[in-house]
Amino acid sequence: MTSSSQVEETFNDNNGKDYKIVVKRNGNYKNFTLTPVYSQSEGRYKVGVWVRDSTAGIGTLTFYNFENKSLAALGHPITDVDTNEIMPILNGEAVKATVTKLYKSTDGEAGSLCCDFSNNVIGSLTVNSECGIYGKYNCDIPTSRLYKVAAAQEVEKGKAQLLCTVDTSGPQLYDVEITRVSYRENNGEKNMIVKVTDESLIKKTGGIIQGMSGSPIIQNGKLIGALTHVIVDSPEKGYAIFAETMLEKSQEIK
Repeated sequence: MTSSSQVEETFNDNNGKDYKIVVKRNGNYKNFTLTPVYSQSEGRYKVGVWVRDSTAGIGTLTFYNFENKSLAALGHPITDVDTNEIMPILNGEAVKATVTKLYKSTDGEAGSLCCDFSNNVIGSLTVNSECGIYGKYNCDIPTSRLYKVAAAQEVEKGKAQLLCTVDTSGPQLYDVEITRVSYRENNGEKNMIVKVTDESLIKKTGGIIQGMSGSPIIQNGKLIGALTHVIVDSPEKGYAIFAETMLEKSQEIK
């Protein structure tokens, strides 16, 4: 099944006969019997199943891994807006987008970027994981900034820079400060707390806004991490994941 309409037609065409289905729930597989019921008002068989077959969103591509032509983005998973569960990927595309507007973050409310999507596909997406989304890039990269990836233990509290796009001028470096570093393995996408100190970025965005997830963080000339979440009650601050974690995941892409 690749679409909700295909699921709908399949249930209707069975004329009310039972289906034997297998459901994956919390990592375990369970067997069920599903019986379509005839809807008099719609004149067709239906079942009590809600299906989502696609999603789209705005985020920042963190890096290209030239060793295996993989790409990494977001630093956190794409989750279903209603269930908050990680969405499985059958296939997906990364496309270029142009910032058209932004809503600034304020205390208690996260702002967001508004973008127009283009038809310029820059890669395919194949993995949606706890530490970001990954896939293969299929575009030319005429200009790029090459950084070594810092080991997690090299990351330190103090000054750093955030590379992000918040307007039509493209990616720019802004000053930030790493205020906390955690090496706990289960901390995942919250390995660091980053505070925006650049007045020009604060003036533009109020701090960190949705759509900046995945923005690279540079310290001592190395890529140390990627922004993941804004701290809503204090929007000049946000969480970040170690770049080392994302690099290891990108190297799994075949």
